[in-house]
Amino acid sequence: MAQRQQSEDTAASLPGTGPPSVDVFGCRAPVGEPAPAVELPKAVRCRGVPAGADLDHPGLYFNQELSWLDFNWRVLALALDERTPLLERVRFVAIAASNLDEFFQKRVGGLKRQYAADVRHLSPDGRTPAEQLALITDAARVMHKSMTEAWERVLKPLLRRQAGILICDYADLDRTHQTALDSLFERKVYPILTPLAVDPGRPFPFISDLSLSLAVIVRENDQNTTRFARVKVPANLDRWLGVEPQAGEDCWCFVPVEQLIAHHIGELFRGVDVVGVYPFRITRNADLRRDEEEAEDLLALISEELRKRRFAPVVRLEVASDMPQEVRAFLAGQLGLGRDDIYEVAGLLDLSACTEIADLDRPQLRYAPWKAVAPPGVDSSVDGTEEPDIFDVIRRGDMLLHHPYDSFEDSVQRLVEQAADDPCVLAIKQTIYRTSHESPIVNALVRAAGNGKQVAVLVEVKARFDEANNIEWGRMLENAGVHVAYGLVGLKTHAKALLIVREEGNELRTICHVGTGNYNAHTARLYTDLSLMTCDPDLGSDLVGLFHYLTGYSPDQEYNKILVAPRDMRRAFTDLIRQEIAHQRNFGNGRIIAKMNALDDVGIVRELYAASQAGVQIDLIVRGHVTLRPGLREYSENIRVISILGRFLEHDRVFYFQNNNQPLTYIGSADWRKRNLEERVELVAPIEAPALQRQLVSMLEDALADNCWAWDLDADGSYTQRRPGPGEHARQFQRDSMSPTGAWLSQGQSAEF
Repeated sequence: MAQRQQSEDTAASLPGTGPPSVDVFGCRAPVGEPAPAVELPKAVRCRGVPAGADLDHPGLYFNQELSWLDFNWRVLALALDERTPLLERVRFVAIAASNLDEFFQKRVGGLKRQYAADVRHLSPDGRTPAEQLALITDAARVMHKSMTEAWERVLKPLLRRQAGILICDYADLDRTHQTALDSLFERKVYPILTPLAVDPGRPFPFISDLSLSLAVIVRENDQNTTRFARVKVPANLDRWLGVEPQAGEDCWCFVPVEQLIAHHIGELFRGVDVVGVYPFRITRNADLRRDEEEAEDLLALISEELRKRRFAPVVRLEVASDMPQEVRAFLAGQLGLGRDDIYEVAGLLDLSACTEIADLDRPQLRYAPWKAVAPPGVDSSVDGTEEPDIFDVIRRGDMLLHHPYDSFEDSVQRLVEQAADDPCVLAIKQTIYRTSHESPIVNALVRAAGNGKQVAVLVEVKARFDEANNIEWGRMLENAGVHVAYGLVGLKTHAKALLIVREEGNELRTICHVGTGNYNAHTARLYTDLSLMTCDPDLGSDLVGLFHYLTGYSPDQEYNKILVAPRDMRRAFTDLIRQEIAHQRNFGNGRIIAKMNALDDVGIVRELYAASQAGVQIDLIVRGHVTLRPGLREYSENIRVISILGRFLEHDRVFYFQNNNQPLTYIGSADWRKRNLEERVELVAPIEAPALQRQLVSMLEDALADNCWAWDLDADGSYTQRRPGPGEHARQFQRDSMSPTGAWLSQGQSAEF
């Protein structure tokens, strides 16, 4: 059994010294005391379900967009949870803000496009795009305000009291500190600022997505009229300017750079009176349509889309709370927005910038250091004198790895790197959806091509917000002699697959990796994902066929074991659910457990409702949004849904079907979402070794038993966080997975359960 490094309790509470209570979630939440079970505000609005309703009745479905907002409430809850170390709380408020930015870019932008096109199609919960936009506007405004209050009223005071970190305004600094910042302004800020006036000869300027700007109102000395100007806060400036403590002081002061610019704004507008300076920020639509069927060059099409995205319609305007109404109206008119698109902020604009504060060197205020361990067999050679042969380790039995607890670098990354240098390896084929900057895996693929191996890579250039990076990766690989495909027309390739073909004796052997996460060494330390490494010849044959499909013209592949979307995955999952219904009727033991990121496919939800009605017991572990309503009498009373959020981002997809005590278990890249089952190339593979099956089931059971960080979803859409009862042992899924007793059995054929 792998021995993992014992970590300190990452949930250790920090002593609270804030005010007695702070109203953030619409209720009085104690500060400085052990947090009670929390029931969050909810964005979803449920419709009634009449008796005998069909399984596609709108009342049986939560709205997807509103459910996503409820997910982000759970992220924000981590910023207010005193069990979370202080700087990590700051990081979570930044993550929640960044999540909301992306929600407006993609989801709100998409609904606005539908509304403008007069789309009448109803969502599964029976709402038009206009109705959804109205609900989203109200719900997002509450969340927006709560995020600001969490930062301004909770976290900023705690940073000062507990960490000696003072977040302050320029005006609050003493003269010595102001002089230091004034000097910095003259040397490093003033020369790169560009004031842009708006008048009959100078049109309203282009404003880039998510950029922070200052609206400057000026009046010429001999006139009564005012004019508007815009100053962009340069993105290459640090958002926070640190001022070292002076003699006798114990606090570092941090001032937002826009306040320093605002204080010196008169130096940019000499000869006129500056009437007012007001920060604002815009968000543009990132949900643009493309016609891939008509494209002659997919790379050119994506490059053109990236250009158009810069000029896409604005979907949100954030303004400082003191900005006058006439200035707001002017901005909204120039940007083509209505009043509902304006979000007032009584504090810092763009809370995603709090990441810089979270990254400060205060290790005692962050999660305790922890290091993943190499899985059994690859942690050392037999005599300890050289690195083990990972091919030999995989030949001894399938390996199932749980990242980040099992090291990605010492397993998956090492597999690619060893394959690149192994003279017996003839070919390497891999999918890349997202990868890390300066990716060691991409570097290994380049080296493999240089070593004369056949290297083929599917680089998905349609991965949202990674298009430019992936085009660059693809061209670099092509220049190194790698065969590169850039995705399939009409589909995103989201499958996580690696195929290595190796000559051993007079035969060729396939070594395969199928995962739930991206080939990204950075996120592999932050996301929980699963990896299967195997020499199974049937699975190897399947991946050979899959790559023929991805890089050539071969859609009618026959697969022995894997499930591939959009070809057959929906049908396979439907059959598996219906099979549990049959087992329930015949033997009374129907059972399903599924773990994923999100669930919104109407067809799958309908099948799960039918299974619940038949008595099948169903547990769903879903980190993000869910459109299924659990616990509804006569429809879903046998379905339970939990969500787990914590130090790591739960990202793996696992599917368990009890199958009359002959379990079927799968891992892969697909959530039970329509986009995964119909609009993407996805891959799910079976876990067949009995020891690994039991290992996977044990992991699912541990997740279901979490009584500290898990949230229960109720039929009305509310989430309530669990807390241990009196005398009950605290079960923390992620913390326990980091401990030696939570270590995994990674070798399928040699380990004993």
